[in-house]
Amino acid sequence: MVIVYIIVAVIVFGLIIMIHEAGHFTVAKLCGVRVNEFSIGMGPKIVKKRIGDTDYCIGAVPLGGYVSMEGEDENSSDPRAFNRKPVWQRLLIVCAGAFMNLVLGFVILLIATSFSDGITSTKVAKFYEETAPSHMSGLEVGDEIIRVNGLRVFCDTDISYQFQLDEDRTFEMEVIRDGKKIILPAVKFDGTTYEDGTQGLVIDFMVQGEKVTPLSVLSYSSRKFVSVARMIWLTLFDLLRGRYGINDLSGPVGIVGAIGDVVGETAKGVAFGDMLLDLLNFTVFITINVGIFNLLPIPALDGARAFFLIIELIRRKPMKPEHEGAVHFIGFMLLMGLMAVVTVLDILKLFRG
Repeated sequence: MVIVYIIVAVIVFGLIIMIHEAGHFTVAKLCGVRVNEFSIGMGPKIVKKRIGDTDYCIGAVPLGGYVSMEGEDENSSDPRAFNRKPVWQRLLIVCAGAFMNLVLGFVILLIATSFSDGITSTKVAKFYEETAPSHMSGLEVGDEIIRVNGLRVFCDTDISYQFQLDEDRTFEMEVIRDGKKIILPAVKFDGTTYEDGTQGLVIDFMVQGEKVTPLSVLSYSSRKFVSVARMIWLTLFDLLRGRYGINDLSGPVGIVGAIGDVVGETAKGVAFGDMLLDLLNFTVFITINVGIFNLLPIPALDGARAFFLIIELIRRKPMKPEHEGAVHFIGFMLLMGLMAVVTVLDILKLFRG
């Protein structure tokens, strides 16, 4: 089964990388930039075909990819060179990859939501018991939950996210009841202990479902997209604040393991259709994560290249290519070092698991 997990992971990574690089490639072509090479995968080329003035390649290592443009990292006198294009066009080219990852995430969300049995709302449908703690502390059937501990709720996963951050199993909730906003200062839940010894809370109510219609699919997918993007931003801030450590990060090996857990659900009796929906939702999280992460102003990432272009736009003078190249090189080496550490930790987790 391990080989199946790897194949599925390669397909997922390949799709995300291809869409990302296709974004750079397409906008570069539209702006008249000469693209020397378009590659999916890294390392030795197992496939290489030249069409026009571009080499299309597939690398032996199915991780990463790149678009090599004339004049991208050096000065070039070619009138079609990247460095000879207006700053606004170069900005569009640099940001196009991340933008396409975000578009891919939204499209997959639309597909996954369209094929789901129903759409989960944030309106309380019923309590499992009449004496449920959340009910006894103020929550009522028909309440539409719009905030939990100050966090705006766009969809059901926002509620789950806040519950996962639980410290005392007591939450401030803002709900809409009979058309009016009401603040419930202390909605309480019972606690539980999981098999791995961690503590959690018991969700003692069910939420209503909605019919799958074109309008509800578009509405839910849009709200879920915002929810996932915000969750990624919040997680990044939590990482900087020390809430999470390096052991909580996952690289390619960890993601393959996570994909294996999803695909392996069929062996545990989960219907193939449900497993496929879980895989699509997991892919949504990865591709939106890639899109957002690439826009961060970290050397070697698209965000840093965009940052240098914005500086050029402000000072009306480009940075020296050798200086910018040195910054990106150092950033790339640091990222590779971090990736190596995370990969080793992922492998250790697999053996311990």
